[in-house]
Amino acid sequence: MPQPPPATNAPATTRPTLEKSLGLLDGTTLVMGSMIGSGVFIVAADISRQVGAPGPMLLTWVITALLTLIAALSYGELAAAMPHAGGQYVYLREAFGPLFGFLFGWTMFLVIQTGTIAAVAVAFAKFAGVYLPWIDSGNILLQIGPLTLQSQQLIAIAVVVLLTWVNSQGVRAGALVQNIFTFAKTAALLGLVAACLFAGRNDAAIARNFSPDSFWGPGLDLNMLRLVGVAMVGALFSSDAWNSVTFTAGEMRNPSRTVPLSLALGVGIVSAIYLACNYGYLLVLPLEAIQNAPADRVGTEAARAVFGSSAVQLMAAAIMVSTFGCVNGLILAGARVYYAMALDGLFFPQVARVHPTRHTPVTSLWVQCLWACALTLTGTYSDLLDYVIFAVLLFYILTIAGLFVLRRNRPGMDRPYRAIGYPVLPALYILIAGLIEILLLFYKPNYTWPGLIIVMLGVPVYFYWRKREITV
Repeated sequence: MPQPPPATNAPATTRPTLEKSLGLLDGTTLVMGSMIGSGVFIVAADISRQVGAPGPMLLTWVITALLTLIAALSYGELAAAMPHAGGQYVYLREAFGPLFGFLFGWTMFLVIQTGTIAAVAVAFAKFAGVYLPWIDSGNILLQIGPLTLQSQQLIAIAVVVLLTWVNSQGVRAGALVQNIFTFAKTAALLGLVAACLFAGRNDAAIARNFSPDSFWGPGLDLNMLRLVGVAMVGALFSSDAWNSVTFTAGEMRNPSRTVPLSLALGVGIVSAIYLACNYGYLLVLPLEAIQNAPADRVGTEAARAVFGSSAVQLMAAAIMVSTFGCVNGLILAGARVYYAMALDGLFFPQVARVHPTRHTPVTSLWVQCLWACALTLTGTYSDLLDYVIFAVLLFYILTIAGLFVLRRNRPGMDRPYRAIGYPVLPALYILIAGLIEILLLFYKPNYTWPGLIIVMLGVPVYFYWRKREITV
């Protein structure tokens, strides 16, 4: 009679996990570095064209700053209560169920995170062209039918691949790059602000922009508020990605304290700098110069007014540093969302793989890299911006609504930090952001409706993954 195999007490193979090695400085620089890209140097031109006056232009940035800070403070409660890898994905899953978490992760992968990585990498390449004229959107290296590869796209892809490799070496490697470049670009941005405020004040520009007759243009009426709401796309894009730090909560030391503090500090500092920067533009450039800045490079025109002919090279270097650090932060954080989805059986199982010695989600990083590189070959910077911001706002609204749901359905949940101003401030965010979404649907339908369709296409994909998980 055959005997059963002998019992064994040998432990099962231990699965490699993420390493808790990030602190408050790392979290704050991740917030700031992910927010500060090229937008603040560029989008003022489009905003000023849409609103037509200096006052509404500044109001656009003030409302954006307040909305972003309210959202960050609300996210702080969720982050402290659920300090897990994946951040916002986890909050939506816990508040509304796995379908909503999946839809966020799906849209993050298809549009939000990868689209922003692609857009900011293309911006890096665009400004690199100041030093190397070979890097130009008109320089086509390869053409296969309707598909082309430009030198600008090639450089953008090279940056994404390089920074993905750096982050695959370990979270500390990615955090070190993030810290260095965040300090560098914050210093450069503060230098531009100081130059505008103190060295480059232009009496003619000040008279034009701040006179009682021209500051508010036709007046601050409902039509002007509508224009401000639509124009906020650029400001919101420039202020986006602050939530990236929540994705890395699984690698934070004391995340219940570190993540909320990182959100508050990072968003508060960057929002103040952005507002000061746009105020500085109005001190050195008349509104018409901002509206008609060549290639929308308002930061370069402001620097030219202060520093003269050397401004182009100075600003190109500053923006390259800024965008390089921004791409790094987006790559570092985004991969943690797909990793969390894979752990839940809602993405390819290999994406949940963690390197055994570097403790970083290597497969998730490279999958993200491949799709971001593909996106650099399609669309334009402004196209990606419009796609991204509609989907971003949609999930911000849902996540903050989740704050109310979890307060009601799980009152006993441990909440080391509670959202400041609850319930008034979170409700105000939902109201204003919802109005902006409606305005975008009506006034920018070519990009916002496709963005909504992308989100909804995730529904059948979700049920496919659920069925696949059950079958397996």
